[in-house]
Order: sequence, then C-alpha cells, then structure tokens
Amino acid sequence: MTATEDTRIAVGPPAPAPDAPRRRRGKLTPYSLLLPAIIILLVALGYPIVWQLITSMQHFGLAQQFGKPAEFVWFENYITLFSDGYTWVVVGRSIAFCLVTAFVTVVIGVGMALLMNAVNNVVRIILQIALLLAWAMPVVAAMTVWNWLFDWRRGVVNYVLTSWGLDFQDHNWLQNPLSFFFVAMVIVTWMSVPFVAFSVYAGLTQVSTEVVEAAQMDGARGWQRLRYIILPIIRPVLGIVLLLQIIWDLRVFAQIKLLQDKGSIASETNLLGTYIYQLGVGSSDFAMASAVSVFVLVLTVALSWFYVRSLLKEDES
Repeated sequence: MTATEDTRIAVGPPAPAPDAPRRRRGKLTPYSLLLPAIIILLVALGYPIVWQLITSMQHFGLAQQFGKPAEFVWFENYITLFSDGYTWVVVGRSIAFCLVTAFVTVVIGVGMALLMNAVNNVVRIILQIALLLAWAMPVVAAMTVWNWLFDWRRGVVNYVLTSWGLDFQDHNWLQNPLSFFFVAMVIVTWMSVPFVAFSVYAGLTQVSTEVVEAAQMDGARGWQRLRYIILPIIRPVLGIVLLLQIIWDLRVFAQIKLLQDKGSIASETNLLGTYIYQLGVGSSDFAMASAVSVFVLVLTVALSWFYVRSLLKEDES
C-alpha cells in the first residue's frame, strides 16, 4: 500500500459541503415567511365557516332568543330546506340572474376595454375617470340615484320613454318581477363594468402589437383579429373575471334589498342573499339561514369548479 492510499484511508469519505445546512434553511425560509399569513387566513375564513356548519345543524326558536342553548338536530334543517319548493325557486332565480348579469357585464366590459385601447390618450383618460367614479360611488348613494331614475311617479326613465310616445306613464318598474330584475341587472352591471373593463384593458396592454399587425398584413379583419388572436391571448384574464362576476352576482344583496324596500313583493323577488337575510334577521331563524349560507358556499364551488379544473389541467401540462 502506497503512502497516498494510506492517507486516503485515514482521511475517509469527503466531508459534506459546509453550505448544505444553509441551502436547507433557504428552502424552508419562504414557507416560514408565509406561515403567519396562512394562519391568519385560516382563522379568518375557517372560523366563520365552522360556525356556520355548527349553527346549520342546530334548532333556533323562541326559547333560544331568551338564552336557552340551541339543541342539535343534525341534518333536519337541510331536509326541511331542500323539501321546500320555494327554496328551489329562489335558487333557480339566483342562478339565472347571476349567469345573465355576469355575461352581460363581461361583454360590456370587454367592449369598454377595447374602446379604451383604440382611442387616443385624452378620450382614454376621460373614460377611465368616468369608470372610476362609477366604481367608487357607494352602493347606497348609487341606489338613491337609481331609485329616483326608475321612480314610477317622478322618474326620469318614465318621462323620457313617455316623451318618445311609449306608454310608460306611471309605470312601476319594481312591481313586476321581470322588470324588477331588469332594473337590478342594469344597476349591478353598471357597478361591475369598471372592474371588468380595467382588468381586460390591463390584459390588452400585454398583447403584442407585432402579432396584431402581422395578422392585419395577412388580411385578417378586425373581428377576425379579435376572435383568433386577441381573445385567445387574454383568455386567462377573461376566465378569472367571469368567475369573479358569477360569484359576486350570485351573492348580490344590497342592490336587491334596497330595490325591494322601494316597493316590491319580497317573496317574488328574493335572491339567495335576501332570502338568507329574511330567514336570519327577519324571522330570527339563524339555523335555516346558516343552512342556506352553507348551500350557497357549495353552489359557488360547483359553479367555479369548471374554471378551477381547467387551471389544474394547465398546471399539469
């Protein structure tokens, strides 16, 4: 055995690199920094959900209003809820309203974004200021204006339509359920279009002008460029915007409640938000209100599952 081999045996295997523990700590650092935010998020979101689940399995009556502990009835509230035909009427009405309103909002918002992308700077700034003012206006203040516009006695809308020769003298828009939801859709769309317009406009700024100009040189018309080039590029933005609009319009409450207070029949115009309010605050049946709230949560997940599944497929690919 030579001296070199003897020295190699005495030394043994090479020692680990001194920076290995440092690399391990570096991998754990991002997770440790995110841990406080995750804990706060779980507490802030998890506690209300758990409370709603527990409350939805209890019975609240007159005795509970005087301090008697609520007894567990487990799934009896859900059985009562789903066996009530009126519940399914409200669910169907809410789904139809949120899908139609979200679609109209996204279409108008995309149109406004394309308009802002096409005009000059001065017109774009004017449009953006107008959209910001509409978006920043408080709901109660906006509803005061809209209630005055559609007032059946002194409303501007009835006055303008009557001046055009149409029979809208003393027409009560909020008395008929169809016209009620038309007014509600107009108001909700007006309040939601700015968010969609700004989000889609931000996506349009990322579309390469070289690609659009190349398509134009190849003979693609404006509609073809929009359909085959621009919309596919901003499709992720459109997807998340449409998903958020569906969720927001499904749980809309303030606009519907304020319109109902103006003079409509609540039982004919209830959506899920006002139905929960009617059960909880109006009837003090917090258990049934919690059961409907849990159902709304499940319904929201079901409506958004298609988008979430497409995101998962994109991550896998």
